[in-house]
Amino acid sequence: MMEDGSIPAENGSDGDGSALIFLGTGCSSAVPNAMCLIQKSDSPCHVCSQSLSIPPERNPNYRGNTSLLIDYCSSDGNHNYIQIDVGKTFREQVLRWFTLHNIPQVDSIILTHEHADAVLGLDDIRSVQPFSPTNDIDPTPIFVSQYAMDSLAVKFPYLVQKKLKEGQEVRRVAQLDWRVIEEDCEKPFVASGLSFTPLPVMHGEDYVCLGFLFGEKSRVAYISDVSRFLPSTEYVISKSGGGQLDLLILDTLYKTGSHNTHLCFPQTLETIKRLGPKRALLIGMTHEFDHHKDNEFLEEWSKREGISVKLAHDGLRVPIDL
Repeated sequence: MMEDGSIPAENGSDGDGSALIFLGTGCSSAVPNAMCLIQKSDSPCHVCSQSLSIPPERNPNYRGNTSLLIDYCSSDGNHNYIQIDVGKTFREQVLRWFTLHNIPQVDSIILTHEHADAVLGLDDIRSVQPFSPTNDIDPTPIFVSQYAMDSLAVKFPYLVQKKLKEGQEVRRVAQLDWRVIEEDCEKPFVASGLSFTPLPVMHGEDYVCLGFLFGEKSRVAYISDVSRFLPSTEYVISKSGGGQLDLLILDTLYKTGSHNTHLCFPQTLETIKRLGPKRALLIGMTHEFDHHKDNEFLEEWSKREGISVKLAHDGLRVPIDL
């Protein structure tokens, strides 16, 4: 990020190595919080008020739904683009960050779960697919748990059905190749040439969400929605268990207190100390977090604990050897 807060444009992925692009780093309601802007107050929210005067590309406190794009450069130099989650702000993320980082398409999709902030952009996948009024294109592979598959068949029947019913007109919709994965750390799968290990975690005590471990040269774990770690999952990604992570990307919802379905800042930092990654980037933040001020705090925390931890921001590109 530049001194004025803007995000410098990249030269594109051609000829470069792999990278992680943070398309969204905010909570389900995103930031700014609409209520902060429509309900006037004598002491307006500083973080949300910024959105009225600072463009999103220069405002690290402007946060869409959590989503990660993996720009995977294989050994032959070809790039594949793997999208984790397609939430309510997907179209905006495409217009803003695909254009900035020269992302030409999405080759595979992986879903952590089927909540609105992870799936309600699926209809807009057609905007990053070749145009065909008769849907005569290769479908994009999409990897989901069985629970998510069953839910999405109800939410988006027209994206799931394979054949038109008698008398049904052809309408252009996203073409998806649904592939069910298991909620099991011992059942990896491959998306666009990159291997992923599912990391089941609790997202509230009544709901299992998936994180993912990927990368052979660098071990990366992405966990966007978690309130509690299952012992088997924690073992796989802990320094004292399956091996130290090079990068942990982890959920943190509120700055103080606790929440029934997400980690909050105090629990997130304790989790990082327990897992012991080389570095961590935080996502899923509400408007309680101020990017610059809280990263100043994290800089001191990192020096004290010996683990580099920062808040991520939308549009952040992290080169990494996968």
